[in-house]
Amino acid sequence: MEYINGQEFRDKSEIKILVVDDREDNLFAIETILEKENYTIIKANSGRAALKILLQHHDFSLILMDVQMPGLSGFETATIIYERDKLKDIPIVFITAHNYDEKNVFQGYKMGAVDYIYKPINPELLRAKVGVFVELHRKNQQLLLHQKKLISANHSLQKEIEERKTSEEKIRTLNEQLVQNNTHLKMMNEDLDRFAYVASHDLQEPLRKIMVFSDKILARQNNDGETEKYFQKIIESSRRMQSLINDLLSFSKQSVSPADFKDVDLGILVNDAIAELEIEIEKTGAEFQIGALPEICVVPALIRQVFYNLISNALKFRKSSAIPVIKINAEKVRKRDDRFPRLIKNCNYYKIITTDNGIGFDPQYAEDIFVVFKRLHSYHEFKGTGVGLSICKKIVENHNGFIIAESKIDEGSTFTMVLPEKPTTTPFN
Repeated sequence: MEYINGQEFRDKSEIKILVVDDREDNLFAIETILEKENYTIIKANSGRAALKILLQHHDFSLILMDVQMPGLSGFETATIIYERDKLKDIPIVFITAHNYDEKNVFQGYKMGAVDYIYKPINPELLRAKVGVFVELHRKNQQLLLHQKKLISANHSLQKEIEERKTSEEKIRTLNEQLVQNNTHLKMMNEDLDRFAYVASHDLQEPLRKIMVFSDKILARQNNDGETEKYFQKIIESSRRMQSLINDLLSFSKQSVSPADFKDVDLGILVNDAIAELEIEIEKTGAEFQIGALPEICVVPALIRQVFYNLISNALKFRKSSAIPVIKINAEKVRKRDDRFPRLIKNCNYYKIITTDNGIGFDPQYAEDIFVVFKRLHSYHEFKGTGVGLSICKKIVENHNGFIIAESKIDEGSTFTMVLPEKPTTTPFN
């Protein structure tokens, strides 16, 4: 809400009319005549009061102004108004009780008047004339807006043409750099894989020695309780580090070649993974509901690892108050799924869906959980290195597939893995 000289000003987008007259009865009469048109009427009782209002507000559609006023006359006020660039386009209709001769009428037009209304005011004539000028104002505003849009569009077009002229050379340069970068990146990736493997392998030996010698010290009979406690912590930390090294080593080795792909029943790989987790499954009493799974062409050992990690995850993040229930089902992708926009055209895909009834997680972390070493819980709450799901993502993507996670806290989790029926590298169009 805005106020001008104590008058309520409801909406800046309304049609605003400034009425200037030194007599309150005239101001009231004009306001009454125009009140049904939903205009915003702002009143000023002198030329100076009108100028004061116009110093702060210049978005009036029309000014209705009496000619004969004490102090500044209507003509003098109009002259001052039109000296300001921001006000010179506001039409002024003079209201007068006198029939001026042509000379005086011409002087009024020269001062900026667009029309005259004579007193006593004819209400219908006033409404009609105001309506005409209001409509002209609307059209003018539309033209100005259209002009601004055209200027902006022309400026954008010129800028785009200039950018296109320079972009061709940039594209050529970037293509050359891209070829060089790809070669360099391939070499770096190979070096990184070799480094991860060597580093992980070489770290194993000193770590084993730490664990062996700690065990030997613990086996001695003369250890006090505090010493034994510290060495237990050393051994526990060493085992965690060994697990981390093994996972890092596994992550660095998840590459595939065409010769590794075999047609295999995914149900067999799931059963293999369940067999490997037999002890943990017996401890938790976990139940499985395995649907019909397809036979597709994959690298069996790697996809078995994906199922192992997903089932292990479901067992680890189970609810303490419920028996874990793990469901694994599959279905053919019948139509394009917005969650997987880069599916390859004319290629058959299967969705393999793994669902559990565990503790779940906040949906905002649905992508973070696939980041290497990213953990949503501390190591003290749930053991692990934060690499398992990263390995799953890398394996699935190396099969030209996709994996996503969906969950809510205390409502379990669903992992949807999409794999092509046959290996392919053709990009989606």
